[in-house]
Amino acid sequence: MAIHETIKTQIPEALKARDTVRLRTLRSLVTAMTNEVVAKKRMPNEFLTDEEALAVIKRSSNQRKDSIEQFTKGGRPELAVPEQEELTILESYLPAQLSSEEIDTIVKNKIAELGVTDKSTMGSLMGAVMKETAGRADGNIVKAAIESQLKASDTL
Repeated sequence: MAIHETIKTQIPEALKARDTVRLRTLRSLVTAMTNEVVAKKRMPNEFLTDEEALAVIKRSSNQRKDSIEQFTKGGRPELAVPEQEELTILESYLPAQLSSEEIDTIVKNKIAELGVTDKSTMGSLMGAVMKETAGRADGNIVKAAIESQLKASDTL
């Protein structure tokens, strides 16, 4: 069963369990997915492919992270709590994230493969690494790993 379809079938389960946080999160996710279907000029009752659904979930996840950061900076931790709860639910649908060691290994391999020697070609390296990780690594973590690898190679 597709991710989009699975999420739709979990709404009644959350309703029966009276899990308000899960219900709110799944409803907002289904709405975002339906909006994506309509934006792709398809019928609203169609389902997204797993790849498209993961992109929507990732986008929603990033929105929650941003909200948590803004609420925390603004001194409103009580508003960050529900966002964190929703983020936890959203992350359960995303593929497992790579460890920093795995990311470092991929970065080293791509640097050797592409022959990158300085920061001027960092954009193409970043694109290649992000393609290799395929949504299993946060862009900021990948960027930090690339910068540290390039700094290490500069000191040699």
